[in-house]
Amino acid sequence: MNFPISVLILTKDEENNLPECLASVSWCDDVHVLDSCSTDATRDIAAKSGATVTVRPFDNYGAHQNWALANVPFRYPWVLNIDADERVTPELAEAVRKAVSDPKGVVSFRICRRDFFMGTWLRRVQATAWYQRLFMYKHMRFERLVHAISIPDGPVADLKGGYLDHQPFSKGISQWVERHNAYSSFEARMRHDAAGGVAHPSLRKALFSRDIGERRIHQKEFYYRLPFRPVAKFLWMYVWKLGFLDGRAGLSYVLLISFYEHLIVLKEAEMRRGGRS
Repeated sequence: MNFPISVLILTKDEENNLPECLASVSWCDDVHVLDSCSTDATRDIAAKSGATVTVRPFDNYGAHQNWALANVPFRYPWVLNIDADERVTPELAEAVRKAVSDPKGVVSFRICRRDFFMGTWLRRVQATAWYQRLFMYKHMRFERLVHAISIPDGPVADLKGGYLDHQPFSKGISQWVERHNAYSSFEARMRHDAAGGVAHPSLRKALFSRDIGERRIHQKEFYYRLPFRPVAKFLWMYVWKLGFLDGRAGLSYVLLISFYEHLIVLKEAEMRRGGRS
């Protein structure tokens, strides 16, 4: 049975991940694949599944997703936005159907995501498990060059029931490192150019704002001003959030994330010195 929901999947060389992703949204009759000029069989796989394929060169995450909301011909007002390495569980699909059938004025729903590494659900070391992935596309916009923040123009609620399962290491450790090397350059550039942040962050908004997007923006600004940020990141994830309970996978993941933070710090300092990034 089809639901009155459109699905948007962002892809770049995802021939291995895409089939399972598409299978997890087979209940949808309006699937759109926004492809960033893949060189493998991604677009053929999407087209054979019945998805509508749109090709656009990638520039940055905020601009890419905003372009999709403005130009992709969605059939329905509600859009479920996922990546090719994510899977919609049957329980989540049912929760999505119920949510859009009676949204009670809500324009965006946060969905709980489970990240997996080394066969382990990273239950504790995720920075956050909740992401705004189900929304009315005419009421949503995105900001930031990387790790884009969702900015809806109306009420937001948590969606109870089911998970969005994520395999961030599906292409291997080397690809994860390569991707986060690029991410760190985006992050360093934003810090250097003062883009994506706020000049005068508010502690009140960082702690108590009801708008999770606003709260995250102000939290990030305070976070980026911390001394010894990579060490602070490690201690927060591994000790404060009890990441050590996620075992070997948790330790390995926190070390990778701390290294990623260290890259951002080094590249931002390099830019301030007038060097290359």
